[in-house]
Amino acid sequence: MLKTEDELLDPIPERAAPDGGPEPARRRRGHRRDAVIVLIGCASALVALGLIWAARAVVPRNLYVSELGVPGMPTEHVFMAALLCLVLGGAGIAWAARGVRSRPRALAWAPAVWLWVASVAFLMASQVRCVAGCVVAVGVPPHPVDLVHVAAAVLGFAAACLAMLQAALVPGRPSVARPAAFACAAVVVLAGLGGLFGLLGFAVDASTWLEFAGTSVAICWLAAFGAALATGHLRAASAYALA
Repeated sequence: MLKTEDELLDPIPERAAPDGGPEPARRRRGHRRDAVIVLIGCASALVALGLIWAARAVVPRNLYVSELGVPGMPTEHVFMAALLCLVLGGAGIAWAARGVRSRPRALAWAPAVWLWVASVAFLMASQVRCVAGCVVAVGVPPHPVDLVHVAAAVLGFAAACLAMLQAALVPGRPSVARPAAFACAAVVVLAGLGGLFGLLGFAVDASTWLEFAGTSVAICWLAAFGAALATGHLRAASAYALA
């Protein structure tokens, strides 16, 4: 029998004290705390998305998201702030998602693991930023800084996609699984094509927009995932309040 959304987060034990003893009260406080953490994470992710969109809007040419952080660009500090907000959001949402598990045995660990990996990768990307051009393409010797930044960004995207895949396979939680399945497919196609075109130096302008779209979808999914978790934690807190 599949567990309900609230049971997946933290099932209320049958032996919970009927007189409202310390165990239900402790769990209620825990769920409320996690709801606050995940809502802060959602807000941080949406702030990151807004900053990236705002920075992209003021640059009068097509460019990759990473180029917004090139030292000397007017959007340099906005880009750094956006990535740091994304790191904060990812880490907070990962904390609240630590109890969520996928069904297949091979993917039975928490999506939170990959969200933490992605957060660390984007933290590195925020501190090691591209030089002008941010070129990593076939036949073009990359600048070492570009190589480190792009490797961190690719690791972050890959980890986020694995988190989406795991979330898409969570049983009994359609509010988590369906958006994750859509986002995973969209990000793989958009960011994958954008990265491949950029690597081959083909349709570069189109590849920048594909990468930008993939980034936007990924951040929107993160916020939606956090919102679903927050709803579950608040419902669980309410259930414990009645236990």
